[in-house]
Order: sequence, then C-alpha cells, then structure tokens
Amino acid sequence: MWIQPEEVLLAGALWVSERANPFFILQRRRGHGRGGGLSGLLVGTLDVVLDSSARVAPYRILLQTADSQIYWNIACGESAGSIRTKPCFSLWLLTIVCLTGSSRKEITEHWDWLETNLLHTISIFDNDEDVTTFVKGKISGIIAEENRGKQCDEQEEDCGKFREAELKMRRLFGMPDEEKLVNYYSCSYWKGRVPRQGWLYLSVNHLCFYSFLLGKEVTLVVPWTEVTQLEKNATLVFPESIRVSTRHTEHFFSVFLNINDTFKLMEQLANIAMRQLLDNEVFAADHSLPKPCKTLKNISALKRDLDARAKNERYRAVFRLTQDERLDGHTDCTLWTPFAKMHVLGQLFISNNYICFNSREEDLCQLIIPLREVSIVEKAESSSVLPCPVSISTKNKMNFLFANLKDRDFLVQRISDFLQRTPDSSWGDPSPLSLIAHSASSVPSSLSTRPESVHKGRHYHSELPTASQGLLQLYHRDAPEDLGPKAMKEKMKEEAWNIHFSEFGRGVCMYRTCRTRELVLNGIPELLRGELWLLFSGAQNEMATHTGYYGDLVEQAMGLCSLATEEIERDLHRSMPEHRAFQNETGIAALRRVLTAYAHRNPSIGYCQAMNIVTSVLLLYTTEEQAFWLLVALCERMLPDYYNTRVVGALVDQGVFEELTRAFLPQLYEHMQELGVISTISLSWFLTLFLSVMPFDSAVLLVDCFFYEGIKVIFQVALTVLHDNMEALLSCNDEGEAMTILGRYLDNVVNKQTVAPPIPHLHALLTSGDEPPPEIEIFDLIKSSYERFGSLRSDVIEQMRFRQRLKVIQSLEDTAKRSVVRAMMTESAFSIEELEELYCLFKAKHMTSCYWGSSSSAADRHDPSLPYLEQYRIDPVQFTQLFTTLAPWVCGAHTSCLSARLFKLLDQNQDGLVNFKEFITGLSGMCHGDMTEKLKLLYKLHLPPALCPEEAESALEATDFFTEDKPQESTFLSDLDMLRQQEGTPGEDWKDGGTDSEEKKEEKVKDYRYYLRMWAKEKEPKKETIKDLPRMNQEQFIEFCKTLYNMFSEEPLEQELYHSIATVASLLLRIGEVGKKFNNGSKKVEPTAALAPDPQGEEGPSEGGSGESQVCRALADAQLEPAALQMYDEEIRDDTSASSYSVLSSGSLQCEDIADDTVLIGSTRRRGSTLDADWSITFEQVLASLLTEPPLVDYFEKKRDIQCKISACKAQRAVERQISSASDHEPTQPSV
Repeated sequence: MWIQPEEVLLAGALWVSERANPFFILQRRRGHGRGGGLSGLLVGTLDVVLDSSARVAPYRILLQTADSQIYWNIACGESAGSIRTKPCFSLWLLTIVCLTGSSRKEITEHWDWLETNLLHTISIFDNDEDVTTFVKGKISGIIAEENRGKQCDEQEEDCGKFREAELKMRRLFGMPDEEKLVNYYSCSYWKGRVPRQGWLYLSVNHLCFYSFLLGKEVTLVVPWTEVTQLEKNATLVFPESIRVSTRHTEHFFSVFLNINDTFKLMEQLANIAMRQLLDNEVFAADHSLPKPCKTLKNISALKRDLDARAKNERYRAVFRLTQDERLDGHTDCTLWTPFAKMHVLGQLFISNNYICFNSREEDLCQLIIPLREVSIVEKAESSSVLPCPVSISTKNKMNFLFANLKDRDFLVQRISDFLQRTPDSSWGDPSPLSLIAHSASSVPSSLSTRPESVHKGRHYHSELPTASQGLLQLYHRDAPEDLGPKAMKEKMKEEAWNIHFSEFGRGVCMYRTCRTRELVLNGIPELLRGELWLLFSGAQNEMATHTGYYGDLVEQAMGLCSLATEEIERDLHRSMPEHRAFQNETGIAALRRVLTAYAHRNPSIGYCQAMNIVTSVLLLYTTEEQAFWLLVALCERMLPDYYNTRVVGALVDQGVFEELTRAFLPQLYEHMQELGVISTISLSWFLTLFLSVMPFDSAVLLVDCFFYEGIKVIFQVALTVLHDNMEALLSCNDEGEAMTILGRYLDNVVNKQTVAPPIPHLHALLTSGDEPPPEIEIFDLIKSSYERFGSLRSDVIEQMRFRQRLKVIQSLEDTAKRSVVRAMMTESAFSIEELEELYCLFKAKHMTSCYWGSSSSAADRHDPSLPYLEQYRIDPVQFTQLFTTLAPWVCGAHTSCLSARLFKLLDQNQDGLVNFKEFITGLSGMCHGDMTEKLKLLYKLHLPPALCPEEAESALEATDFFTEDKPQESTFLSDLDMLRQQEGTPGEDWKDGGTDSEEKKEEKVKDYRYYLRMWAKEKEPKKETIKDLPRMNQEQFIEFCKTLYNMFSEEPLEQELYHSIATVASLLLRIGEVGKKFNNGSKKVEPTAALAPDPQGEEGPSEGGSGESQVCRALADAQLEPAALQMYDEEIRDDTSASSYSVLSSGSLQCEDIADDTVLIGSTRRRGSTLDADWSITFEQVLASLLTEPPLVDYFEKKRDIQCKISACKAQRAVERQISSASDHEPTQPSV
C-alpha cells in the first residue's frame, strides 16, 4: 500500500533487497518469505513476541538518491494473500506500521507502476532534491485521491494499533471481515510441557492463538460454541493459568499481565456463544453507546460494548430493573439517611429511567428513585460539612440529599436530560438547578390503553372479581373477624410494617435497609404481601409504565389455539386443587387469563409446567394484572431460562446446587452422587420454589424471602434441608429411601403463626408414615439457613451459574446429537461415528451462517422448539460446500449444478432450506445405495423439480410431454383435494339413486367410512418403485449424459468408463427413436433419411432428429479430458448395414466435426435444430442399458468410504483459515 513518505536511516538493518534500480529499492523483511537462515528466524520470532509484525510490513519500497544517505519509505506490503480487503490509503498513516490490504502481489504492482510511470520522468531531473520532492508529491496525491472516496464513511472508533492487530488476526487465521476482534493479549500457550510465547486473540466467535519461535509455528483456533469449560486456576505445573476445555482436548494459557480481565472477557464471549446455541441470539454490537472523549489505547469499541453490557447486567440485577434499562454512569457519593441521622457512603447510579443508590456496606441502605416520580432536582448550598450536595424531591413528598459529588454540574445536567426524555412529562424550568414535573407518570403510547377505550365484551375489565383484589381476600371477605393469638400476631406484623413505612418511606422510593430484611424474614403479613412482592421484584415499575398492556394481551390471546393453550387447559385443574380459590371457575378463569396472556407475550417460553403452580400462588395475594407482571419478573429476570422448553435455567441451578453441596457438605455430596438424588430433588424444589413439596403456609414464606433476596435464599434453604437430614441420608442404600426421608421432612415444615385455615398438602398425604417425624418451624428453618450458609453471595452464585451453563448447554447439544444419530441409524447406512461427525459438520455450517451471515436468515434456520432432526438447516450455498467435499459424485465444474439439483430434490417443503435428515438421505443414497438406488437418484436429478426449466432449452416441449403423460402421485395433491376428488362421483350417484331417507343415511355412513379407509390408505407411505418414475425427454437425457461424462474424470478406469457411457448413450438414443415410432405410428420416417445427412440444415420430415448431435454439443460444453470414444453398433435397422459412428474428441468437439462421418439413426442431423418433443425413455431402459457395461456396473455398485471425505472436510475447514504464502508475483533476485 502507498504510505506517506518517511525517512529511513538504516536501509539494510533486518531487511533484504529483492529488486533495485537507480531510484527505488524493493525490500523484504528477514523472517518472512523464503529462506532467511538463523537471522530470519530471530527476526521473525522478535516480531511475533514483541508484536512488531503488526506494525512492520514484510515488504517495502524505498526511494534513494545518489548523494544522500537518507532513504524514503513510500510503500509497504503484507505477505501474499494476507488480507482479503480493499487497500486502504490514509493520510494519517505516517509510520511504517501499516497493515491494510496489501500483499506481495500488490507491492509488485506498485513496483511495476513506479518503473512504468515515474522512473523515466525522474531520470531527467538534474537535482536529487527535485526528485525527492516530485516523488513525495506524487505519492501524496495518490493517497489523497484514494481518501477522497472515503470521506463519507464512518469514522473508525478503534485506535490504529488495535486495527493493525485485527487485520493481523484475519491474516493469520483467514477470518473474513465480519469476524470482529474484541481484544488481544500476550501470553504463553502450553503445548505439551513446553510454553510457547505468543498472542491470544479473542474475537466475537473464536479464541485464536499464534506463536512463532525459532521457526516453530503454533496456530490454534477454537470456536466459542465448542468450549465446554473455562477455569482459572493456579497449580505447580501451570501457575495462574486459564484452562479452556472442549469436548476433545484442553488448552492452557498463562503469563498474563492481567489474568482477571482476560478471564472475564472469555466468560462474556463464551456466554454469548451459549446464548446463541440456546435460543439463536446472534451477537449485535451496540452502536448507541456514548462515544469516548478520546480514542482509548488498545481498547476496541466491542470491548467497550461488552464492558458496558456487563455493568448493565450487574446494575439491573442489583436493583431488579427491566432488560431495556441502560446504565449511563455511576459516581461515589454520600446519602443522608434521616432514619439513622448519618451520611452513608456508597455509589450513585444514573440510567435512562432511574436514579439508584447502593451503600458500600452490604444491606446498610439501598434506594431506587424512578424518574417518573421525580418532581425537583436542585443543587443545594455547599459547605465544608456538606460539599457539593444535590437534592432530589419526589411527588410523594420525599426528599433525598446526595453529597460529596465530584462533578455535580455534569450530574445534574445528565439528570435534566433524562427527565426531559421521560414520556408524558413536561418540565417547566429547563434549568438544571430546578426541574419541576407537572405530569404524573410515563405511559408508552404503543402499549398504553385508556380505560374508556375498553369496549364492551372485553375478556379483562374492571368488573372482574380478580381485577381489584386477590383471590384470598375475595374468599376471606365474608369471614368473621378472628381475635385469637394468631390474628393478633398478624396485626402486630402489620403494625411493624406501618412503622417501617412511616420511618423509611413507602412505595418504590422506600429506603431498603437491614431492618427491611429482618421484617421480611419474620414473614410478610397477608394484607401487604402482594404490594411488597411487586416492590421487591421490580414488577411495580414495569406495571406502572405499561398501563393497559395486560388487558390488551388478554384480548388478543383469548380465542387463539396453540400448543401452549392446550397445555394450559390441561394443567388448570392441577394448580392447587386443594385450595378453595381454585375449586371454582373464578380462580380457574383468572389463572387461564394470566397464563395465556404471558404465553402470547413470550412465545419463546409459551408455557411450562410449574408455571401454573407459581402463578396460582401469585393470584392469591395480587390482582390479575399484578400477578401477570410478577410472572414476567420471575420468568425473565429472577429465574432466567427456568421455564423454557428445556428448563435450562433449572438445570443450571441444579449444577450450582451440586457444586455448593460439594463445597459445604463434601461427605454427603459423595454419597448423594452415588444414589443420584440431587439431580432428582433439585428440579422440583427450584422450579416451584418449594411450593410443590412443602405445605403452602410454610412455602409462601420462602417466596417472601425469594422476592427480596433472590435465588440465594432458595440455595440456602436447600442446603439446610440436606444438612438437617445428613445422618439419615448417609445411612440410605437407594434413591427411593433418600427421597422418602426428604419428602417426609419437608411435609412437616409448618407455619404455626398463620391465621388461614390449614390447607391439606397432597404430597404430605402420600408420604405420611406410621410414625410422623417431628414438626419443623419454617422460621427456624429460615434462621438456620442464614446462620449456616448466609455467607453465600449473589455474585459468587452468578459465577457458578456461568460455569454450569457451559456444561448444561453443551450436554443438551450432545443429547440432541445422540437423538439425531439414533433416529437416522434406521434410515441410513452410515455408522454411528460417521453420523456424529456428519452432524458436527452440518451444524458447523449453520453456525457459520450465524457468525458471518445474515442474522435474520440464521434465526429462521434454527428453532429450538422443533424436533432435533429439524433444528439446524442450511441454505443452497452451504449445501453446495458440503456436497463438493463429501459427495462421491465429483463432476468438476458441473458439481455446483448437480448440487443445486439435489438441493431442490431434497427440499420437500420448498422453503429454501434443508435439514439434517434430508441431507443424510441424499448423501446415504450416493454412498451406500445399491446400483438401482444410485441410478434412481441420478435419474431424478435430471427431472423436475430438480431440473429447473431454465436449464433446458426445450422447456415448452418438456412441459407438453409431462402434461400428456403425467404420473399420479399423492405427494402433489393435498389430502383435502384427494378426499374431494374421491367424494365427487360417488356422492352424485348416491343423490340420483336414493329416495328413502334411512337408506340414504346408511349409505352416507358407509360412503364416509369408505372415504376414510381410502384416505388412510393414501396416507400410508408407499415405497417408490422404478415403474413410478416418469419418462425422460431428450433435453433431460442430454443433461443426464453430460453429468455422467463429468463424473469419471478422477477415476482410475476413466477411459473404459467413457467408452461405456458412449455405448450406452448411443443405445438409449436409438431406443428412444424406436419408442417414438411406436408411439407415433402416423408419422412415417423414410429409411433413406437416416442415411442422408443434410448439409444445408433444412427441416426434414422429423421434428427433432438431432438427438445425438445435441449430445455431442453437450459433451463438448462439458470440456472433457481427451479420450477417444469409439462407438460400435451391431444392430441393423431397415435392412441397412451397420454404419461407422463418430469418434468423439472432447477437447475441441464441434457439431461440424461430426457432420461428415456420423450417421444419426432415425433422422437427419441439422444444425441449430430443436429437440424432439416426442422422444422419451424410461428408467427401466436406462437401467437395462447400463447393466450391459461392466465398468459402469462396478462403478455404481462400489460402496464409497465417507470417512476419508469427512477427514478432508475437516482439513479443509482448517485450511480455509490459513492463506498460502505462495504467489504468482514472486519477486525475482535483486538486479542492479
């Protein structure tokens, strides 16, 4: 590439001259290209270790003058084939470091351009200074001209050094432009016991490593989707290293400058890949991130994006915010707490809809202020005691004072900007000192619905009993007031919460402290349970900003029928049937509406068993709309992926629970693993939050703690249950005994403070024994869980979840592969190992489309809800790539055409995609079918729909032919059309012939039974026979011959196969002519016409007698290898002796070449004549003809080994990422 000329003092250091003339020198850097010896190895090693190869191009052109010792570098180039991008010529590239799309070919082109355009001109200059000025001006002009076309392009956010590293990664590993580098690190890769120092490149889809030490090159490429485990450990052998595990091997990396930063980035990228495998979420860069004030050194835009995502996820998890909430920034500050009369040190977080505060000391104070509630933001007077304060007032008369803010003015301005963007809010004073709100709330117009717009007949409206109160209040409304000790205890709880509200505030802006947690652990009173669940889960905020959304969903979902609604109807009466609220239609209808509305909102989840149990409990304490938003918070934030089709989230937490059991209860863990109990119990515990295994009054207290603490409390209680039963479990001998012990323990966890009448627990009735175990108070169980396992932290649990998510998703992928292999074992002749490897290759092609293809098309190809055989699908381009590598029928340039035809044949639903089952069906027929099956497949590839009309010159004649003799196949008619056709005539006969009504009725019943039997018979799969195949016309036969001739170019018996094909083709041509004569007896063909070629090309009595000439032309187009194909014929037609046939020369075969010595049987040969529409042959005739030639029989009977093809395909995948250094533009030896 051209660069701005720069001075070079030492022209020979580390460089070797390749070409030279009086003014220019082309040099190659030592350690690149051919040879180099020890000095080249040292230079190459230094370039890799010091990363100088990213800045020093392997080739350069210097300008030299006779009287100066200073050289000017004017162009540089990469190694051959390094980067497949357009050359970039930029004004700011002022150093030798310039890796943009240059290659050895390009540097040679620059050299030739200089010799052609400049060398003669500058040779007439008298002054060397004028030469230098002229060349510098010319080069600068070229660069400016190139840059002029790029002024409208987006400015690059990444620094120059990082772009160089990204281009180097693409060059080293052959990645396309779509593969984006996130970051790169210097480290050591342990290959065996020897560390190799090099560079680790972390891109969006791959982990790559490259090292070059003293001639030893190490290249590693690992897709993130194949990673099964990431672990950071420190051992004597691998000190402070990162272990990357795949299904087949392990890789160790060490000697990082910042191992924690590297490991976190690896976790993020692996997590993105797992999400892609789970629900096909394709990574998309966030272009709405704020631009940095200055370009950060060695930090890419993608790295900033991922860092921002990680911060957003932590921010949303801590404060229970929605997925669309974006953290804008955070700063240290203090918050004045009126309840404690002190300033609390912590961090202030600002996002697009919330202002949040979290104290440094855990559980000391937490605060969430929605911007929709803010009325005034002002800067208070600063003092030595209270520096830089900001006061925020809300609409419910609460005031919050933040101080010790580093950049108060900027903070207030940001809050001002967000307030002005708050929907349905108009701020009276735009000044950042005083912003007063006049509007009450924000309602997105796309989701809001006014109450008056609710039309009559709507399925959800304010008149429903469950629209304004929970089911529990509905059924306790008429009960007499209880003044017993339990009721007084409940009143005391309510009073304690009222005191807390008066001191700490009520609603979304309430101070959340350790006192709040104490009240939650003591049990939330029934009257406040729904309100506090909404508050602690964050559902209150989402419901406030989506007014009318639930009503719209109910209206849209009612009446729709789907798999989810069928499952909901089946489980409605299984949801807490022991509770009176769900023993009538009121509770059942409310539960139906909530579950159906959520299934309509989130089709990817739809409905999962256990959702009905959780939702029924929510409906007891909240209204329908509140229960809906609580369900949204559970499924989408608090229990991620729990309720999808494969319950991945529950399986992940099951693995976390096993890991925690191993850490806290190691002795019990080993015994439980032997019994296999943990995996059995944990799913029911986690999916229903203990609601299905514990008495309702006790389990609902765990739900209270869960909404406040999150999943942490569920793990704590589960570990406590195991700890309390440790002795009994250690003495168990089988799984059933252990399950009985745990079941009886949980059945006797009681809540003695409940005021509600006892609800019979079905599980307790089933597991009760002769001697009931002692009762366990739920409050004691919760207290014990905090005392023993309260050290659990949410961030530690998230780290464990990540590790387990890798294992679970990869395990599910392995299960899917085994299921596919088992299903295909009976439908193909491949072995289990071959099917597994083919599945991996097929899946890899799909994943490639996700990496570097269109995200929308990739999303359409992968649907996790489909059966395993149909989940992954590929398009025609990817199918051609696999076909070219794996198929035994290699046809040279004709391969892509044959692949396209096979794709059309396999694509039965005509959606432009082929699944794995269809792919294996076609490949198995080519590799392991007998001769008849292979020929049948090959025959079909030259008939519609595989052979499209555009490939045939006589499409009209072919259409007419198939119209006259069209096979009746049930696959081309729908079942309904067939039934109607069968019903037509018998129905009319019955109407005309019957008069008595009873007889008509009996006949009608008989007729429909007959139709049903016929319909069932038609639906039975019929094995296709050779007689079912349609006839092949002349145009299709020519394409068939062309394919056969191209199939044998790499066979050892190539010449014999060509002779056989020539003989068979001639025989089939004559068979078609004879068949045409029998089919068209009225058309007489004169015998002499066969012996008299017409050199003038006039029309003869036959319409299409140029069949053999068309075959010859087709064979000429195929560009066959030179082969003499002598065709003999022993048959005599019309008492005419056998004629000599043409010798076909494939190299330069023309129709004129066979005009003088070729006799075409049955018709005269005419130049440019159309094909014969009446000519046709059958598959039986093709099969019989081919059976007469032993070479063809041996070829098609031979079983093909797919294993070598699979190995070649794997090797090709590796080679595709490695670009050869060979080039046709190899510089010659230097010449002066």
